[in-house]
Amino acid sequence: MLWLILGLVLFLGAHSVRVFAEDWRNRTRARLGENAFKGLYSLVSLLGFGLIIWGFGQARQQPVALWVPPVGMRHLASLLTLLAFVLLTAAKLPGNAIKAKLHHPMVLGVKTWALAHLLANGMLAHVLLFGAFLLWAVLDFRAARQRDRVGQVVYAPGRAGPTALTVLLGVLLWAGFAFWAHGAWIGVQPFG
Repeated sequence: MLWLILGLVLFLGAHSVRVFAEDWRNRTRARLGENAFKGLYSLVSLLGFGLIIWGFGQARQQPVALWVPPVGMRHLASLLTLLAFVLLTAAKLPGNAIKAKLHHPMVLGVKTWALAHLLANGMLAHVLLFGAFLLWAVLDFRAARQRDRVGQVVYAPGRAGPTALTVLLGVLLWAGFAFWAHGAWIGVQPFG
């Protein structure tokens, strides 16, 4: 469990600098230079991500049950992860109305993904992993919206074509992940 926690601290810590230390981030970026800062940020993030994967795999080998979720939570989790994939897709496709309305769909996608997995899993390692990501997403979304208000950021209105494409791609990505990649990469078949 220690490696999972260390990975979460490194990965989410690096991704929380704008939430808790925006001024420090700006000063450090100016002092080191853009490329060096991004390189260091990426290195810490990759190390944390690797430790999360390894630590979670280790923790799953010695499960500690906190509760047993009702079977219906798995169905709800499937619907929520479908929404999460659409939100994640909306973050990357320009001109869609989802991003225009929500402003930070990637963070909302992470929030939805984490909540879905918390509802469907009652093991300690799952609660640590998905609870940490949910808490981070809540704080990050709040900070991002605050930065938007301070900076008076205006998002361009979305169009129907890119929005329809966003939903279609999100559904296709979700289906590929849910029916194949989740089992192949993580070892759990959501619909198996």
